[in-house]
Amino acid sequence: MVTRTTAGAEGDVVVLLIGMRINRFWAVHLWLPVMLGMLRMLRDLRKEPERGLLSHVLLTASPRTYYVVQYWESKDKLYAYATASDAFHHKAWARLNRKERAGKLRGQVGIWHESYVVPEGSYEAIYGDMPAFGLAAAHGQIPLEQRGRYAKDRLAHRTQRAPVAEKSG
Repeated sequence: MVTRTTAGAEGDVVVLLIGMRINRFWAVHLWLPVMLGMLRMLRDLRKEPERGLLSHVLLTASPRTYYVVQYWESKDKLYAYATASDAFHHKAWARLNRKERAGKLRGQVGIWHESYVVPEGSYEAIYGDMPAFGLAAAHGQIPLEQRGRYAKDRLAHRTQRAPVAEKSG
């Protein structure tokens, strides 16, 4: 019997895809620092969970393209990390910008990111005999029946919030 679960996410889900493409393999001295910088940022974020990174998955699209799928607590925490002057990201981004302006990268390595804020009711997940992965690693894993057997039921899920009492006066 297959054990089926879903992600226990409630509310909006914030996802960042960030990666690099090696345009010239022989330019190791240019692309390796980019790769190592991303690994350091992930290590630092694991040590500082208050920054808001909930989980991440390292992936490769080809021998040239490597990326990370990141799940964040909120877009505000993602923005705060991206602009935090005390974070390694700030130093790494400044260094990369200086190299680009000086023409030192010359198309040897490409970088990219995509950010998504996915409203509740616009995402769903199913995992069959899987440990917590992806969205479930970020937000917890729950039995499928709690959100519905079918994708349309899981997409229709809305967090049950207690009504806000009106102030009289």
